Amino acid sequence: MVFITRRERFNAAHKLFREEWSQEQNTAVFGKCANPNWHGHNYELFVTVKGEINPQTGFVVDLKDLRDIINKEVINKIDHSNINLDVDFMFGKLASTENLALAIWEQILPHLPYNVKLHCVKLYETPSICVEYFGN
Repeated sequence: MVFITRRERFNAAHKLFREEWSQEQNTAVFGKCANPNWHGHNYELFVTVKGEINPQTGFVVDLKDLRDIINKEVINKIDHSNINLDVDFMFGKLASTENLALAIWEQILPHLPYNVKLHCVKLYETPSICVEYFGN
């Protein structure tokens, strides 16, 4: 089994808040991330797949194909967007990095070629904060 990772980057705004809470309670729980005027991040996304090497190509997966899947299903929808308001796969979800990583997994999984498995979605919100999701 061989693992291979593709890195992509995107920029997006979000706000962590619960509608049913007051601004004071949101600020107490989410801090600066509950800013009523939103805030943004320069995200780094690492998508790792695994599989056997194809003896004819020497690849686990064609990385151009993996790039195209990530771009179509995630980056084109989220880059320079408001995660809370503009990103269809995040509607109704709290826009935490944890929830975003899980939603990205769900976006990519059904589009992978049959011969590879999704191993990990690793999402950096900042250089010092990241989430890794390995599926259920």
